[in-house]
Amino acid sequence: MGEIEFSKPLAQTPTPIPGLVVFDLPVHGDSRGWFKENWQREKMTALGLPDFGPVQNNISFNDAIGTTRGIHAEPWDKWVSVATGRIFGAWVDLREGPTFGAVFTAEIDPSRAIFVPRGVGNSYQTLEADTAYTYLVNDHWSPDAEYAFLNLADETAAIDWPIPLTEVEISAKDKAHPRLADVTPVAPRKTLVLGAGGQLGRALHAALGDAAHIEYATRADLDVTSSDLATARRWRDYGTIINAAAYTAVDTAETAEGRAAAWQANAASVAALARIADEHGITLVHVSSDYVFDGTADGAYTEDAAFSPLGVYGQTKAAGDIAAATVARHYILRTSWVIGEGNNFVRTMASLAERGIDPKVVSDQIGRLTFTDDIAAAITHLLTTRAPYGTYNVTSSGRARSWADIARDVFRLAGHDPARVSDVTTVEYFAGATTPVAPRPLNSVLDLTKITATGFAPGDVDAGLAAYLADVGEGAGGV
Repeated sequence: MGEIEFSKPLAQTPTPIPGLVVFDLPVHGDSRGWFKENWQREKMTALGLPDFGPVQNNISFNDAIGTTRGIHAEPWDKWVSVATGRIFGAWVDLREGPTFGAVFTAEIDPSRAIFVPRGVGNSYQTLEADTAYTYLVNDHWSPDAEYAFLNLADETAAIDWPIPLTEVEISAKDKAHPRLADVTPVAPRKTLVLGAGGQLGRALHAALGDAAHIEYATRADLDVTSSDLATARRWRDYGTIINAAAYTAVDTAETAEGRAAAWQANAASVAALARIADEHGITLVHVSSDYVFDGTADGAYTEDAAFSPLGVYGQTKAAGDIAAATVARHYILRTSWVIGEGNNFVRTMASLAERGIDPKVVSDQIGRLTFTDDIAAAITHLLTTRAPYGTYNVTSSGRARSWADIARDVFRLAGHDPARVSDVTTVEYFAGATTPVAPRPLNSVLDLTKITATGFAPGDVDAGLAAYLADVGEGAGGV
């Protein structure tokens, strides 16, 4: 029988399979026996273990040495350990991607455990009699769950079993599993993009593509205000929800009808998504706005600046941020002055320039444009690099300027005289309005230090504006 190593420090060791991590566990023993903390959320997540949210604890008791279980890749994460005895474990990456087929083997006794991510094939062979193999999982077993299987004797995996497979008992089912070449790789958990028909939704579609595990939904496809939202999807199959849907009619939000619609779309719906995301361990990506601030700060707003919205739209966006931040796995991207495919300020100015119209443009609101391609790239970056969860400011980079300055840039880049644009204050611009007007923050500059510290480089606003106008000039939707 193997000897348990007592009093090891808690430590983790990565393996060649991404996400598959071995943990050394402190086991404290004396003449009476031993004790260990088999899973300790606070200590282990501090070392880097995903906060995987186990919901079920299973135990497999094995009478004899050499009991061998087949290679099964399951649609949930597992925390595998041994209560008594010892096993030889073999893990094979059966997920889509460059490490498909990678193999890792190790002996596990009560002083070691291993975290097995979804889609990694798991198998073991007992090395001692009366071995109790235990595992925590973060989803309940379901007859609809989809597995991937691999033959224990696959020549490609070439697992060096300590006891030859010809000498052990193997189930007929495990013997019939396919070789690696015939295994269908496990797809990632699904990603759902809401607001797919909007400017950002279209940019996200271009960035994420049409992989089978990515879904795009408009309100017609999925109504997040519906009372049956919790059962509208098999949410356990989803890993990420990107909420690119919002009510953005800032002036109409000041009316009775618009106020109700804005609160529903920007706050209540986000709260509903947050509940679903937390219940199912989903990462929620939510897009916010500079309108959560009143624009009176002297410098750029950081992510932790206090909310101070001026109007209904800003109030609803702040409420949505608060709801999204309750999700354990969340990214809130705060943006300003969004420009993408469709009607927007840049296209309007380009059209006025071409039609010989000389506009008066607000000169006392200062900020930066944010191109939807930059937002989509930032979302992809945060998800793929697994950056720390939280709120990130995301705008294009470069000097801040007024709407009037941007209008002059558009005129100049379009080959027209920028002096045709004249300045006007916000108060002067709306002086003759006959319908409700939302108050605007005069300072919309957002600090980009936090997002750049993750390794993301927002696009330069001047280069982005030139490229955007070039696309418009080539007929990308016209002006």
